[in-house]
Amino acid sequence: MSAAVLRPPAARQGPGPIPQPLLDLIDVGVTRLVGRTLPGDRRAVGVGPGTELAQLRPYVVGDDVRHIDAAATARSGGVPHVRLHVPERALTTWIALDLSPSMAFGTALRLKADVAEGVAMVFGQLGVRRAGSVGLVSFGASQARVLPPRGSKPGIVAVRRTLEEGLAPDGVVDREGLAGALRRVGRLAHLPSLVVVISDFRDQDGWERPLGSLRVRHTVLAVEIADPREAELPSVGRLALIDPETGARIDVDTRNRRVRERFAELERERRAQVAAELKRLRVAHVSLSTGEEWLPALGRHLR
Repeated sequence: MSAAVLRPPAARQGPGPIPQPLLDLIDVGVTRLVGRTLPGDRRAVGVGPGTELAQLRPYVVGDDVRHIDAAATARSGGVPHVRLHVPERALTTWIALDLSPSMAFGTALRLKADVAEGVAMVFGQLGVRRAGSVGLVSFGASQARVLPPRGSKPGIVAVRRTLEEGLAPDGVVDREGLAGALRRVGRLAHLPSLVVVISDFRDQDGWERPLGSLRVRHTVLAVEIADPREAELPSVGRLALIDPETGARIDVDTRNRRVRERFAELERERRAQVAAELKRLRVAHVSLSTGEEWLPALGRHLR
């Protein structure tokens, strides 16, 4: 295998363009996902534009004449009555974003962090549609950050600024980071919401229970990001490898077939365990790779 295939990107490539047609396609998939998992839970407080009738009351000057109910007017002896509806509550989207050092890995088109950034921006833009709001909880860095839900442009700006802050340096590891972020979302999300977890799910402990708790009241989508070289060790001679999470160094002779096979076997077991746990919790699972165009892949999974 040529060295060019193994050479990692020189720096952050960014997520690339996000065409509007693909964004609309993903929006349809997210709407269906939320509709399946939160049926009847999106009622707002108060009255306003909507589809469900709240009450009938006599017409007063200034009311929209288009809301006059002919049947109620006839039953009241010709006194005009107007309809008031329960508005559909705008959905709040919470993004749990992994900023741990392992997200800086990438040997294909992009780093895992680039794909994560793109996914976060997609769900941030979809989250503020139809008067919705988006909040973000980051984990894996030296200090977790919480952005309260915001709508429209302020919500997008807040998400973008958090993404620009970068990843944690090598050797900074918080094995409870994902679990802590999920518990934090559970405390902050008071109404049924869409929770999007963006992570590689590596070296994280204890996330199963808080994720299951979120699944009870919210729609949860787990976006797992991987790199091809995490699943297969190429035969390129002796390598000195450094774990970005712990900073530990290990020397490996990749010419040894048993070493390569064992490496691939362990990674298959790890990813199968993550997938099985998400399936047990009934959490929607999307797997993306740095070796493919992530946006069409995300659309296919949600479709």
